[in-house]
Amino acid sequence: MLEKILKRASWSDVVISVIFIVFGILLVSNPGAIVSMISIILGGIFVAIGIFKIIEYISKGKEDTYLMGIGAVAILAGIVIMFATGTILSIFRIIIGIWIIYTGIMNLHTATIWKDYQSRLWLATVIGSVITIIAGIYILANSGAIIETIGWIIIIYGVIDIIERLIFIKNVDNYLK
Repeated sequence: MLEKILKRASWSDVVISVIFIVFGILLVSNPGAIVSMISIILGGIFVAIGIFKIIEYISKGKEDTYLMGIGAVAILAGIVIMFATGTILSIFRIIIGIWIIYTGIMNLHTATIWKDYQSRLWLATVIGSVITIIAGIYILANSGAIIETIGWIIIIYGVIDIIERLIFIKNVDNYLK
């Protein structure tokens, strides 16, 4: 039972890593368009939410004044997001950096468990985890990081994570004994 849960969770991680790889490839191949697209989509979502809140305010007979405020703020935030691609890129860089560091730390923890089971793969996982953590720190620390570099780091992270997950899936039976 635990084996099936662990394998299913690991396959979910593989899918997420594949999505990261595809996103990284898109960032490397056309960075400006991707960042602009993210800004427009995110801004559009905020504008739509704002419009719906204002419609809700009007349809409720103008009783809930907070809805008008939420709607106006959401619309303004959406417009700013649409035209503030640099800011969106900074926020995105921070989120991705934190996610990559978190994943590296979790993989490092997994490596310690593998070492306890006397697996020979623990050292490779430690090395991959350290590289992943360093990549995440680089993304966080380097505010002028070139978008393509971030794309390459995301691709490398995805590949390393897929390899680690496939090794784990293959060997999960041995670790549960």
